[in-house]
Amino acid sequence: MDIKFQEIEKRLSAFKIDKHEKVGSWSDKNPIIRGFASDSRKISAGFVFFAIDGYLKHGANFISDAIKRGAKFIITDRSGFEIIEKMKISVAVIVVENPRKTLAAFAANWFNKQPKNQVAVTGTNGKTSVCHFVRQIWERLGLKAANVGTLGVQGEIELSLPNTTPDPILLHSILHDLAETGVENVSIEASSHGLDQNRLDEVRFTAAAYTNLSRDHLDYHIGEDDYLIAKCGLFDRLLPEGQTVVVNIDDPNGYTVKLISENRKQKVITVGYAKEADIHIFDQRFYPDGQTIRFTYEGVIEKIDVSLIGEFQAVNVLMAAALTIAVGSPANKVLNVLEKLESVPGRMQLVKSIKSGVNVFVDYAHTPDALQKALSSLKLHTSGKLSIVFGAGGDRDPGKRELMGKIAHEYADKIFITDDNPRNEPPANIRRQILKNCPDAVEIPDRAAAIVTAIENLRNGD
Repeated sequence: MDIKFQEIEKRLSAFKIDKHEKVGSWSDKNPIIRGFASDSRKISAGFVFFAIDGYLKHGANFISDAIKRGAKFIITDRSGFEIIEKMKISVAVIVVENPRKTLAAFAANWFNKQPKNQVAVTGTNGKTSVCHFVRQIWERLGLKAANVGTLGVQGEIELSLPNTTPDPILLHSILHDLAETGVENVSIEASSHGLDQNRLDEVRFTAAAYTNLSRDHLDYHIGEDDYLIAKCGLFDRLLPEGQTVVVNIDDPNGYTVKLISENRKQKVITVGYAKEADIHIFDQRFYPDGQTIRFTYEGVIEKIDVSLIGEFQAVNVLMAAALTIAVGSPANKVLNVLEKLESVPGRMQLVKSIKSGVNVFVDYAHTPDALQKALSSLKLHTSGKLSIVFGAGGDRDPGKRELMGKIAHEYADKIFITDDNPRNEPPANIRRQILKNCPDAVEIPDRAAAIVTAIENLRNGD
């Protein structure tokens, strides 16, 4: 796709984004733009290079590489321009207040098609499950659908992704491709990083959901308040007025999201165990292979049987149902297909029943809150003892390690501490921090050996 520069300027102006100024040498007043990137290694002849202030370095430090690869001109902020000035490089530069926001607008215009119904889900835990369930509901209603998130793009298009919420160039190209293939229904995981870094800007959302908030990503966010503010950006900045928000009202921050949404004239549907919830869960029965959920919707008592493990799945399933209803699917048809939902890979997933009455599950839990919910939920589905194999990632919020050790000690009967992606940290240090609050745990650094040992120690009913 080739576009004249003046057309790009015209489109950007239509978004009423940052004021910008041209500086540098403009030998060609209306160059043809053949592409764009924020990674200098992806620049080709005729490309625009977005020099963005990154987590470790400002992208302006890679200007020379971008120019060598054929960058036509640069879009950056004032600090980036100052770096370029010191390099004494003659290049055409557009200076904007927020290059990330500008990049999103640029990408939305370049890839100018999006599916009709696009719902976003944010929260510490549950994003992946809710998005998957939304996609499954749509598919079971005979609609073309896809979900975008931690497990990549799934549905009509299958694609792996480097991040839960991809950068705006990749995200808008995916949405364009989905629209081109006739997909009108997409669910997207909105991570706090993605929201904070404007990756989701210019996506035309028709509904959004908030699952919960607990300790996570404090290696990136200043604190939990900053983390919450990033999440709320979905509702007070990205979702247009008049659209629908689905809120887990059992979460303490659910009322904050509800208030923000109502102030934006958004319709709010609350889900939870609280009696005032619009979709009120009032009873659950648990079995080794699933559960029965009873709830009220619009004053009517409903009952569904699902092959899903975990008490928390009731909220996930009903939030997904509310989202699909919010964007136009008939409520009676949505409720009728809930019993057909399948577990999400890696989310309280039954790996195998290895002996009579012995089940092995894998779960993505990597925060204290998620670990507590996983273990307490599994207790409801088993008559025997509960064993756990887990570790903690390196270079990520070390404060949660002792908390996770304490939770494992409280809820599990047998604990095996192992390595889990230590990155640049000494693995023994990570294990030591976890073990402070679960001293009776067995320490087995090799992950495969830890899993085998844990399984070999299981007995009937465990």
